[in-house]
Amino acid sequence: MLSPLHKQLLNNYQQEFPLSPRPYLEIANHLGVTEAEVLSAFSELAEHNFISRIGPVIPPNHIGLSTLVAMAIPRAQLTAVAHLVNRFPEVNHNYEREHRFNLWFVLIATDQQHLQTVIANIETQTGFKTMQLPLLADYFINLGFQLDLDETRQAVEQADAVSA
Repeated sequence: MLSPLHKQLLNNYQQEFPLSPRPYLEIANHLGVTEAEVLSAFSELAEHNFISRIGPVIPPNHIGLSTLVAMAIPRAQLTAVAHLVNRFPEVNHNYEREHRFNLWFVLIATDQQHLQTVIANIETQTGFKTMQLPLLADYFINLGFQLDLDETRQAVEQADAVSA
């Protein structure tokens, strides 16, 4: 189960993460807890796969190059191949789709040569071909989700009342 602190971190910092020399201290001060508690809570969220990373979302092709990649992987090998693909730091995220091309991921590289080198390495290491899908239209999907909104609101109101 998620603690109130976990829920506050997930609700309040999916977006608008502080950009400062000590963002976790800034979060801690805002929530009335210690920096160590914030760091520990984020670690727990990562360990339990509630979060995969903390970092910026940069529009495609604004820094370096990016491409959407699809692979057709036999069901029995899908998890192993997905884990292997995830080891590449250039892979932003991957996900399963219900289709012959069942493993999709976004790959980001510094330039075209780097992109093609990573694609070649993925194909060599997995033994499967990739299909690159060029960006034709840019869409922004806000993937912020609120958890137990009423309960979270009460916790924030209580924290605000204590600090006032």
